[in-house]
Amino acid sequence: MLVDLTFLSANLLKFHEGGWVPVVIALAIFTTMATWRRGRGRLLASVRGASVPLAPFLQSLLAHPPQRVPGTAVFLTATPDVTPHALLHSLKHYKVLHARNVFLTVEFGDRPFVPDAERVHCEALRNDCWRVSVRYGFMDRPDIGAALERCGAAGLQIEPLEASYFMSREKIVPAVAAKNALERWRDKLFTAMARNAGSVTDFFNIPTNRVVELGTRIEI
Repeated sequence: MLVDLTFLSANLLKFHEGGWVPVVIALAIFTTMATWRRGRGRLLASVRGASVPLAPFLQSLLAHPPQRVPGTAVFLTATPDVTPHALLHSLKHYKVLHARNVFLTVEFGDRPFVPDAERVHCEALRNDCWRVSVRYGFMDRPDIGAALERCGAAGLQIEPLEASYFMSREKIVPAVAAKNALERWRDKLFTAMARNAGSVTDFFNIPTNRVVELGTRIEI
C-alpha cells in the first residue's frame, strides 16, 4: 500500500492536465455495469415474486391436463423452481400442452470452462416433463442444441425438428412508486440497456425458426 500510495500521489499532479479523462471513463463504465447488475437482480426478484412455484403448478395442471399436442416444448427460464411466464401465456393463448415439456435453465460459473461431463443435469419431473440445467464457463460458447443432445443419456430424447423454444420477452418499465432522482435515472438507464441488449436466440445458438416469443410487462 505504501508503494501504491506513492505512485498515486505522484500521478495526482497530472489529474488537472488530462488525467481526469480515464477516471471519468472508468466511472462511466463502472456505473453502467453496476446499474446492469442491480437491474438484473431486481428483475429476477420481481419475476420470482410474481411467479407460481413449478411443482404445485404441474401437479394441478396435470391432474386435469389440457389437450396435448405432439412435439417438445423447451421453456427457457432463469428461475428453475418457478413456472415460466412463457408457459402461462402459452396455456392462456393456445389452450394446449406439448407431449414433452422441458424447463431449461442456463447457468454461468466463475470458471473459464466447464468440462463436458459436468455440462448438463437432467431431472425427470412427471408426465414427460423435465427440468434441465446447463452450465457454462465464462469463456465457453453456449450451444443449447448441443447441450440438449447430451440429455439422451438420461432418457430425454429430443428431435431437433420437433422442438419449439418458448421464451419471454420482458417489457421493463420503471415502477410508479416514489423514488429519488438517482434511482429514477438508473432505472431509465437499465431499461434502455435491456431494450438494446443482444438477442438471446443468437447468444444461445438457437434456430430462429424454432423460437416462439411471448411478451410480458414487468415493473422494477
